[in-house]
Amino acid sequence: MSLLTPFSKLPGLKTANILLVENEEQLQQKLADQMVHENAVTVNVRLAKKLPLPMKNAASRPRIDLVVFIINLTSELSFQSAEASLKHLDPGYFVGKVCFMVTNARNASAPPEHLDAVRKLAASLHCPLLCAEDQTADGVTNAVDRLLTILRVAAGLVPMTTPLYLSNLTRCTMPSDTEQQNSP
Repeated sequence: MSLLTPFSKLPGLKTANILLVENEEQLQQKLADQMVHENAVTVNVRLAKKLPLPMKNAASRPRIDLVVFIINLTSELSFQSAEASLKHLDPGYFVGKVCFMVTNARNASAPPEHLDAVRKLAASLHCPLLCAEDQTADGVTNAVDRLLTILRVAAGLVPMTTPLYLSNLTRCTMPSDTEQQNSP
């Protein structure tokens, strides 16, 4: 078992590398197709169904600046796959270099417990949680814009801003049990 480590390789000049992890591969390709057209920086997109990544091409693999776990809320397998993949990340990634993105949050067939489970997971790891609408072109474009903003910071391409700072501003928080009981 090999851990994916964030600082094992040197960064590229004006280059950002993102790894999109999605078990069902419904949104990955749509995001990747739009991200590579970014003009300000060179964006390299890697796609994976789950972690760990294969060892055979580890030497040629670039440094991964941001890992995005895409979770379909209508699929229990999607959440389980993302949760199992987390153990293959070095703890250094959880300092502003991991993000969760959920799809189908508005879908009536998505149990509310799935969103709560993802929110708790993101809050426990101090990671951002983004909701994406993958059924419309505007929804995918908005998701790409949000991911590119986080990616630029995670790759160190935004002056005076660090991934740790961004992580503190964008992390998912869950109210404690006592706060939930006291609310009307």
